Amino acid sequence: MLFSLTNPEIAILMMGIFLFAVLLGFPIAFTLMAMGLGFGYYAYFDPAKMEHLFDNRIFQLFVQNTYTVMDNNVLTAVPLFLFMGYLVERAGIVAKLFFAIRLASHRLPASMAVAALVTCTLFSTATGIIGAVVTLMGLLAWPAMIKAGYDKKFASGIICAGGCLGILIPPSIMLIVYSVIAQLSPLRLFAAAIFPGLMLAGLYIVYAVTLAYFNPSVAPKPKAEEIPPRSEILKEVFVSFLPLFSLIILVLGTILAGIATPAEAAAVGALGAIVLSYFYKTLKWKNFKESVFLTAKTTAMIMWLFIGSWTFASVFSYLGGHEVFEHFFKSLDLEPWQFLVITQIIIFLLGWPLEWTEILIIFVPIFLPLVEFFGVNPYFFAMLIALNLQTSFLTPPMAMSAYYLKGVQSKNVELMDIFRGIMPFLGIVILAMVLMYLFPAIALWLPDTLFAN
Repeated sequence: MLFSLTNPEIAILMMGIFLFAVLLGFPIAFTLMAMGLGFGYYAYFDPAKMEHLFDNRIFQLFVQNTYTVMDNNVLTAVPLFLFMGYLVERAGIVAKLFFAIRLASHRLPASMAVAALVTCTLFSTATGIIGAVVTLMGLLAWPAMIKAGYDKKFASGIICAGGCLGILIPPSIMLIVYSVIAQLSPLRLFAAAIFPGLMLAGLYIVYAVTLAYFNPSVAPKPKAEEIPPRSEILKEVFVSFLPLFSLIILVLGTILAGIATPAEAAAVGALGAIVLSYFYKTLKWKNFKESVFLTAKTTAMIMWLFIGSWTFASVFSYLGGHEVFEHFFKSLDLEPWQFLVITQIIIFLLGWPLEWTEILIIFVPIFLPLVEFFGVNPYFFAMLIALNLQTSFLTPPMAMSAYYLKGVQSKNVELMDIFRGIMPFLGIVILAMVLMYLFPAIALWLPDTLFAN
């Protein structure tokens, strides 16, 4: 049966089997490698040149992909940013930050929700690990909101939506990965993502404040006796907010100013996290060791996903899979806006069963040649995808952020309540995409201004 099919048909069969295996729950990285090696053995099979069983170009391709990933200078930033995030998390800096912002915003409706979203936004600039942000804020901010009388669905939506901002707000690991795949400047991608990320966080805050203003029962105001004197509030903000904020500005500022590469700035950020932990007196050997271990574990997972995805994508392209999609889209005679809508719908649907890494490394390369064909700015397209990938963590029934929160609050909230709380924020993400499409300068003004020359 296999040999009666054309190569493009085999490529489509390869994609179908992969998606089916993922839905069955097989480990994605090893499924990608197995599919790439298995179908690659067929794709590169040449009996005339074959001297033994392992004399096949697919094994050379696999080794070459492994070496290329490990030798990529841009990807050096990944473990350094991960280490910075894990150390900040384990040093208790985020808890201090949440408490300080909570006091500073006490006059606003839904002040605790605002504090949680601002904390998530700042913490997202220190780490792009979605699970870590949602888990930590689920242990820190969610119980505090429930104790203060907040609605469980509302509090759950705040934590899940805010925790996903790390995939968009630089220095996002996702943007580093995208820059490698699309051969785009990571500096320009970081610059392009700043305003969309802040816009999305701002829309979340506006929604929370507006809802609490018209329906105070979902987010009661703090009692007057719970608010300390203004001098104490200023002290907390100065001690807890300014140091981390300064570190973030230092890391992003050196990148956007062109003073340092992302890898160099990540190294500065990692050193800065160690210094902050020392001055907060939380630099313990246990925290340091756990941060190193989790960094190595997460980095290894990301790199193996890279290797498996690139091997899979290479074989898929060699068999003609990319050409099938390219010819299909070109034959439809689409307008650029129609192409953008269709691709974003596809990526939105892929977010149900797949994580952002597989979507980025396998499916985005299918669309990249078409971006140039339809005359779409590649950085604008990247920002649409970055916003869209927020939905992959927020769309039931595979909303991973909901499962992260459920994992740490399993006895205190039902999964369906989390899903209900997420839905308004899912609509806000779609609104943000529409706004950015209508006003492309949200994404393009800053990189065009900073890198005009």
